[in-house]
Amino acid sequence: MSDSTPSRLRLVTRTGHPSFLDLPWDEPLADWSSDRLVEVVRGISRHVVRFVEYDGALYALKELPESLAWREYRLLRSLAEDGMPVVEVVGVAAGRGEDLEAILVTRHLDYSLPFRTLFARGGVSDLRHRLLDAGAELLVRLHLAGFFWGDFSLSNTLFRRDAGALTAYLVDAETGELHPTLSDGQRGHDLEIARENLVGELMDVGAEFGLAVERPEETANELVERYGGLWDELVHEEVFGHDERYRIDDRLRRLNELGFDVEELELVAGPEGYRLKLSPRVVEPGHHRRRLLETTGLRAQEKQARRLLNDLARYRAYIEDVDGRPLPSSVAAARWLMDVFEPAIAAIPPELYGKREAAEMFHEILEHRWYLSQRDGKDVGLIPVVESYVETVLRNVGYERTVLEE
Repeated sequence: MSDSTPSRLRLVTRTGHPSFLDLPWDEPLADWSSDRLVEVVRGISRHVVRFVEYDGALYALKELPESLAWREYRLLRSLAEDGMPVVEVVGVAAGRGEDLEAILVTRHLDYSLPFRTLFARGGVSDLRHRLLDAGAELLVRLHLAGFFWGDFSLSNTLFRRDAGALTAYLVDAETGELHPTLSDGQRGHDLEIARENLVGELMDVGAEFGLAVERPEETANELVERYGGLWDELVHEEVFGHDERYRIDDRLRRLNELGFDVEELELVAGPEGYRLKLSPRVVEPGHHRRRLLETTGLRAQEKQARRLLNDLARYRAYIEDVDGRPLPSSVAAARWLMDVFEPAIAAIPPELYGKREAAEMFHEILEHRWYLSQRDGKDVGLIPVVESYVETVLRNVGYERTVLEE
């Protein structure tokens, strides 16, 4: 323990991370002076937030009252264990000294961007709709898990590229509550908070970047509408006749296409036929991510996983056509990894790895292959596609693994 470490310090950290004992815990976070401090682009926060680096890994430190720090620590752990898209919570530092608040430690989410950076940089097509889709899906996933956020805003959210779309991650959970399930009233209250916060943020970002954000109220209402459409598709009751049992499979297939699995379903027979009921607690997100991990061992976000699985299916069909015989899925996955995915990623110059996640780069390579093949009127080989993608696309975009303040 360093000389500056307060003797009554209680520092709880999860295994697999640094001890953080070399940080000046006996000083207010705003006054820290340490070689480990880095300036990272981030959203607006009501608390002091700073970042430190250990061997290339970045950690966010947030100063707040001790009771709130422990509460948020427990909430983030519970949400992560439920597979929710949240930042990884690492620890809490309490007992730092008289009049000093506790500090919550979280791992910086690699390749994530605050929404203000997305507006400032551009580079995301149809940004408005992609932000709305990502925000609505995040709220639906949290509500399915019984989490009442109480403070949804774009500033409390980080965004990662996901096969051309965006996936939203919860950053700030100190106002949240975790319940077995949420009532319609709780969900409606959370949505009303989201609507009000979004209107204010859109007006702020319009003024900050000189953008003409038209009718922010309509945009906020659209977020609520998209949420409602997705929620209804996931959990609404459906009635079908005794001779229409195939509609159960149709419903489950639609949910899979949206990226959700159903752990169990309830069928209630009645004079009008069968009533299919789905409880929110048995609708589980991550259908394609789980399939990709089981098939290939690769970890990706949901839309990335779906894109990679589609390419794997295309590759398997091609190999089976050439060989003239069926191919076991495990063999097809191994050959796809060896012949397609790994060579494509290995052909990227190492100094460019920090610009995109591997799965996102592969998605963009597939997009570039389609463009070149359309232009040339024939299939273009993988390595020429990667070489063209590197020179014409990847070298011209910014680094996103960690976005530092200029």
